[in-house]
Amino acid sequence: MNKVVVAYSGGLDTNYCVKYLQEKGYEVITVTVNTGGFSPEELSRIESVAYEAGATRHVTLDAVQEVFERFGTRIIQGNILRGGVYPLVVGAERVIQAEKIVEIAKEIDAIAVAHGSTGAGNDQVRFDVTFQTLAPELEVIAPIRELRLTREEETEYLKARGLEISAGKKKYSINQGVFGVTIGGGETHDPWQTVPEEAYVLTRSLARVSDAPREVVVGFEKGVPVTLDGTDMAGHEILALLNAIGGEYGYGRGVHVGDTILGIKGRIAFEAPGMLALIRAHQELEKIVLSKSQLEWKQTVAQTYGTFMHEAKWYEPLMRDLEAFFDSSQQKVTGLARLRYEKGHCIITGVQADKSALSAGTLYGEESSLWSGEEARGFSKIYGMGSAILHRIG
Repeated sequence: MNKVVVAYSGGLDTNYCVKYLQEKGYEVITVTVNTGGFSPEELSRIESVAYEAGATRHVTLDAVQEVFERFGTRIIQGNILRGGVYPLVVGAERVIQAEKIVEIAKEIDAIAVAHGSTGAGNDQVRFDVTFQTLAPELEVIAPIRELRLTREEETEYLKARGLEISAGKKKYSINQGVFGVTIGGGETHDPWQTVPEEAYVLTRSLARVSDAPREVVVGFEKGVPVTLDGTDMAGHEILALLNAIGGEYGYGRGVHVGDTILGIKGRIAFEAPGMLALIRAHQELEKIVLSKSQLEWKQTVAQTYGTFMHEAKWYEPLMRDLEAFFDSSQQKVTGLARLRYEKGHCIITGVQADKSALSAGTLYGEESSLWSGEEARGFSKIYGMGSAILHRIG
């Protein structure tokens, strides 16, 4: 019997895939790759449902640390905020999920891989591109996309086969991972509408936030978070704690409107208290270490890198070149950042680094041991001469 490996989340779409492929004569193996969105209890439930749906084998893999190390560190080092607001909360992890599925497919001599994406979103492209890059010999099956099914049709199909899976008639589509949460549906489809309080799942409403502020100190080494309040921790552990702290203070919400891989506009709400805090802290630390030109070029590099990461171009060779730039630019970005949490805010109140350019013998606006007053006067005269000449001649 031919084997197919299904990217499995335990929801309506992927359960339909399992049952549909089973009836098409495949032996179905399901794989759930946890990238931070599932509790142990949820993973256990997903495994049970997979077997109930007809899988002959189910595999659960933990990739939280790998997702942070491969993608999260680069998002932080690059201060990547798509559209100036969105820290790529979801999307990049699809690469790792697809990679793991390919690995298992090759191990068991499967002839195909499958996913439950529709034909209307970015994830289908992310899965397809990874599959065709790493295993072009495998057939890619996407039943929901190919059959253009409605959720009601999927529900009735499974119900007729004794499998009760809710169509999820809830108003919002929630995706959660180690980087945070995205929220689609409802008011997100209309750019004039505000996303209501009940849509958010990770952050408290400001009415429930304590009036007492809280400060934490994050330590960075070569642009990567390595300590929290002096305690050594893995980066994904620091991120998880800052997600919790920021959430308690109602910090980290946003709405992003951007261009999708498919060429249409999309709008989502998101919650990313940890990633936003780490990006802002890292950005302030960089300011006292990097040169003016480094900071300017990093913005250009980060914009390209973030776009490629978001748009399923992880295997583009330019990505490795841009990572080399990040690695070089981050050699001196080691130090501390102090974060102060207040209602709805995370303020970077201080940074320090051994390689700080602020300790070079000058105090801006007050005094300098590096030049004399006469030298400063001469600099100003020559600096403005070109503009002055052009102004005089009209």
